[in-house]
Amino acid sequence: MSIRLRLTAWYSGILAVMLLALSAAIYGFVYFNTYGDLKDRLKVQSEQTKLLFSVDRYNGELKLGGVGPENSNLYTQIYTYGSKSLSQSTNMINFGLRFDYPAKDKIAKGFRNVVVDGNQFLIYEMPIEIEHYNNNPVAVLQVAAYVNEQNKLLERLKNILLVGSFATLIAAFTFGLFLARKAMSPIGKVIEAANGIQTGNDLSSRIEYDGPPDEIGRLIETVNSMLGRMEGFYTELEDSYAAQRRFVSDASHELRTPLTTIRGNIDLLQKVWELEPGEGKMSEAEIRQLSMESVKDIADESKRMSRLVADMLSLARADTGRTFEIEPVALEPMMTEIARRASFLPRQAEWVTGDMSVLNGKYVVGNKDYLQQMLFIFIDNAFKYTPSGEVSLDTIFYQNQVGIRITDTGIGMDKDEVPYIFDRFYRADESRGITEGIGLGLSIAKWIIDEHGGSVEVVTRQGEGTTFVIWLPLLFAPPLE
Repeated sequence: MSIRLRLTAWYSGILAVMLLALSAAIYGFVYFNTYGDLKDRLKVQSEQTKLLFSVDRYNGELKLGGVGPENSNLYTQIYTYGSKSLSQSTNMINFGLRFDYPAKDKIAKGFRNVVVDGNQFLIYEMPIEIEHYNNNPVAVLQVAAYVNEQNKLLERLKNILLVGSFATLIAAFTFGLFLARKAMSPIGKVIEAANGIQTGNDLSSRIEYDGPPDEIGRLIETVNSMLGRMEGFYTELEDSYAAQRRFVSDASHELRTPLTTIRGNIDLLQKVWELEPGEGKMSEAEIRQLSMESVKDIADESKRMSRLVADMLSLARADTGRTFEIEPVALEPMMTEIARRASFLPRQAEWVTGDMSVLNGKYVVGNKDYLQQMLFIFIDNAFKYTPSGEVSLDTIFYQNQVGIRITDTGIGMDKDEVPYIFDRFYRADESRGITEGIGLGLSIAKWIIDEHGGSVEVVTRQGEGTTFVIWLPLLFAPPLE
């Protein structure tokens, strides 16, 4: 059973109970008002009649002395059990009416309804006791009223209440079902949207609703919000899976090249060293020279593999959400050390550093080793993409941040490439510059910057150079020594 049908059934059931109670109350009110006065009249008449009857001394027969006008709508009779005589009011004699009387041992004071010749009467009967007969009932007094009209009125009222209640219940059920269907129709849209998502994986669909901001409206708003979040999570998950597949593919490709080089050099050395003296056309000096070149190639490729594995481990650590220990880091000694060590890196450009004394007393919260690794990545990239010209390092301040600026006059980049330079294994056109990287350095640098709560700005123009500004939040209060 659907919710709307259950709701309608519940409301209809409650309405039926209320209509039944209301109908019973109305019927009872009319009944007691109609018969209440009549019963009071019958009781009063019976008490008056007791004062008017007479007793025959010879046979003990009770006779009515008078019951009011002949056209009265009250009918009175007395039946004497001893003489088996019946005394009636004049109107009963005129109409030829006669009421049944109870047996002597079954006389009870009260009311009862009887039908005489198709006419309905309400009778009030009571036993009559005489002291001469030891207060035993000797007769029964019956006072009756014609109640055909009253009963017809009550019957019509009962039919009206039953038919009206039934019609009201049917109308309420039909109208309630219509309203419930209209109110619950948005739920059907929710189900359709859920089925559409289940069958078609379409998380972009939304449920349209133009009704009031009630519970249904809030439900649809919540479902739409949930669909939006699910769509975002699903998109992020797809992007993550795609990035993971691309990462594995690129890593496999990057590892395959040095492994192939190492394997080729090993095979070459194995063949050369397996030659017997005099079998080859190479002299001892040539074999030695070839061996040295092969060993150098193997060493270079091994170093390249080591860097690749180290970079991949750093990115794997970033993906797992692992963090590093942080502490206040003094900027002046760290930047001075970086400027000194960078001067020994392989380069063709001139290395220029700014005044690092402006960093005296300035601190950032972070990990010194990772900060140095991040800055060396940017500096090393600047050297690689600047075959001639200048690479500079200086610092600037803005509000509560320090900006570490690395500028080169190298080949620069196209503006369309800037959004992708921090993607893993992404490299600009390798034909421009003397690069030997694998495209992971800037990804690692970006992760380190994010972990330190910083940001990076890139300004570049193809053929003119590139400027990176790494912004880090300053620690104002110097640490206690």
